[in-house]
Amino acid sequence: MQIDEIDRAILSLLAENARLPVTALAKRLGLARTTVQARLDRMEAQGTIKGYRVQLGHSAPAHLRATALLQIEPRSGPAVLARLKSLPQVERVHTTSGRFDLIVQIAAESTEILDETLDRIGEAKGVRSSESLIHLSTKLDRAM
Repeated sequence: MQIDEIDRAILSLLAENARLPVTALAKRLGLARTTVQARLDRMEAQGTIKGYRVQLGHSAPAHLRATALLQIEPRSGPAVLARLKSLPQVERVHTTSGRFDLIVQIAAESTEILDETLDRIGEAKGVRSSESLIHLSTKLDRAM
C-alpha cells in the first residue's frame, strides 16, 4: 500500500517529535483522532513505521562515533557480518558500491573502547583493509 500526502504529513510531524499524542497530530492536521490512529496502525503494520526512538541531545552522555570503511575478500560477507554483529559498539552496517564494500557505524564510550573495536574489525577474517573516520561534530542530522 502506498503512502499519500496525509501519511507524509503525519510522518513529518513525528520526525519532529515522535512523542506527539495522536490527538495533537489530529488537531494539527485538521483530522479526526480515529483517522490518524488508523493511519498510524496501518503504517506500523505495513512497516512504514518501524518504531519510535529517543534522539539524544548534547547533554546526554557523550559517545565517540566513528565510521569504518571496509574492503572485504570475495565471498567473505557472511563471516564478516557475523563478526560485526558480535561487537556491541557496531550500530549499523551498510553495503556500498565503489572502492569499499561495507560502511560500519560505531559508537563507543571511550577512545580505548573505540580503538579496541576498530582493531577487532580490522583483524576479522575476510577483512582485506579498513579505513576509519572519527566523527567530530554534527553539522546536520535529518535522520528519523
